This record gives sequence, C-alpha cells and structure tokens, in this order.
Amino acid sequence: MKIGVIGAGSWGTTLANLLAKKGYPVTLWGYESDLVERMAETRINDLYLPDFTLSENLSATSDIAEASAGKDLLLLVPPSQVMRRVLQQAKPHIAAGTLLVSASKGIENDTLQPMAEVVMDVLGEQVRDRLVFLSGPSFAKEVASEMPTAVVAASASEAAATRTQDAFSTDYFRVYTNDDVVGVELGGALKNVMALAAGVSDGLGFGYNTRAALITRGLAEMTRMGVAMGASATTFAGLAGMGDLVLTCTGDLSRNRTVGIELGKGKSLDDILNGMNMVAEGVKTTLSTYQLAKKIEIEVPITEQMYLILYENKDARLAVSDLMLRELKPEGI
Repeated sequence: MKIGVIGAGSWGTTLANLLAKKGYPVTLWGYESDLVERMAETRINDLYLPDFTLSENLSATSDIAEASAGKDLLLLVPPSQVMRRVLQQAKPHIAAGTLLVSASKGIENDTLQPMAEVVMDVLGEQVRDRLVFLSGPSFAKEVASEMPTAVVAASASEAAATRTQDAFSTDYFRVYTNDDVVGVELGGALKNVMALAAGVSDGLGFGYNTRAALITRGLAEMTRMGVAMGASATTFAGLAGMGDLVLTCTGDLSRNRTVGIELGKGKSLDDILNGMNMVAEGVKTTLSTYQLAKKIEIEVPITEQMYLILYENKDARLAVSDLMLRELKPEGI
C-alpha cells in the first residue's frame, strides 16, 4: 500500500513514521522546502520532531503532486485553517478510490465548517465513503516514543474505518472504529478550547478543583453542542471526547494548555504565539466555535469567556469570576 502524508508538523511526521516503520512506502509533504531538504539529509525533522530518527521507508518532498499522486491512502494533517487551500493544491493529483484520512482538528473560521465538510467542499460529496477521521488522546512525542496510545477512526463507511484501523494499528497504537463522524470531529476540535481555559486556570494559580470543574463543565458544553449538530452524546464519553479532553487539559505537552497558562500569567496572545513554532489550534477554533454556537443558538459559557479573553482582551480573572457567578441551575448537560 502506497501512502502519502500531507503536513510535516509533529503529528503528521509522527504518523508518517509510524506507517513507514510498519513497512509501507510513505511520502511526506512539507510546506517548508528547507526543512524537507534537511529531513532528506539527516532523517530528522529538526523543527517539529527533533528527537527521533525517521524510517528509511519514509521520503520527504515539497512537491505536493509527488505526495498525492498514485497513493492508496492519503493522510491529511495540515493545520485546520489551511486544510482547504492545501487540498485544492492536491486535488488534481488524488486518484479516484484513494482512502482519505484526516488527522486535523478544528473548525474553519470563514465557513464555520468542520474538516469533513471542508474536505467534501473541495473534493466533492462522492468521497464521503472513503473519508475517515482519526482523533483521540495522542501527543505526537509519546506516539513517536511508542508509548501505548488509543485513538478512534470515524467514518460514514464501516469498510473505510476498518481499512484505516488495519493500516495504523500497531502493538503500541490501538485504533478503534466509530460511525459518528460529527461527534468525533467536534470532540477533537472543541477540546482544544477547553484546554485553553484549563491553562488559564492554571496560569492564574487556581488548583485541581478549578481544573476538574472546567473539564467536567467543558465536557457538558462539548456534548450539548455536538448533540445539537447531530452527534451522539455517547461519543463524548469516549476517546475523541473525554479522552482527548483530559489529555489536553492536564498534559504538559499540550500546546493549547500552554497558551492558556501564559494568558493566565498576563502575557499577550501575540507575544505567546510569536514564541511558538507550532500551531495551537484552539486559538482560532475558539472564534469558530463561539460564532457557530451563536448561529445554532447553543449556550457555551466557557467558550464565550475564552473568546472574550482572546479576541476582546477581557481580564482572565474576571472571566473566571463571571463563570462562577452565572445563574444557578441544575447540573444536566
């Protein structure tokens, strides 16, 4: 099986290397041509995954046609906000029948579409039954270190999900299948917003009680929005929901939590992002989620406060206070 991977960030490189170590010939496309040249020479992605040597079965390229053409499986891992643009470049080279697997998590700012809708906008509705979404609690560095990890592959097609499960599964990377594409996608996107909020709490010096409250109420918020969009509530109790939420809200490797911590300490968003070489998806997903919730008339208090912090410069401590002083009500979801 010939595999192409679009996106040479930490997660794209990690998954490309996982597949290459299984013996598949993998072509990894990266946007930065100088990085691609160094990867070819040193077999190390020194910018995004510096501590790991890449398999000999993996070749790097800055030619998107080379990475996309003639592939049995094409893994899509660009940042969510550039998915549309990158796919448009790859589209002329993608063969009919290619299994498409997306591991990008987010909601597009301009259209408020999750990645499934973006992909089908670009490639057409006919790809639905060969379109799969890979999500779940999985830091790239830990997967690259072969630490036991479980994720979920969601698709409208059981056959496509099973093919993906077979392709990616190893003795340290366990893949479950799911037919709830909406739920798995939203879980992967919205948990980044909650991780920002958990980071803000930590940065303000609050404790485990506060973090636990944010995670729990964040899950209720994610579930409420997902169900309104047609997802199953049970999906949010699984790997793409609770699993990924706990990971990103508590793990030191979480980029979104790290951004939140620095916000809580009083740093400006611009200064924080300028000091990072990787994308914290939650920043732009907060804007999309806030606008989408307004559109479908769903209450999202944590997302709303994160939007106000990120985009209207609200004081983080005041945002927490406003959350605590909301109208008292039954728990529910």
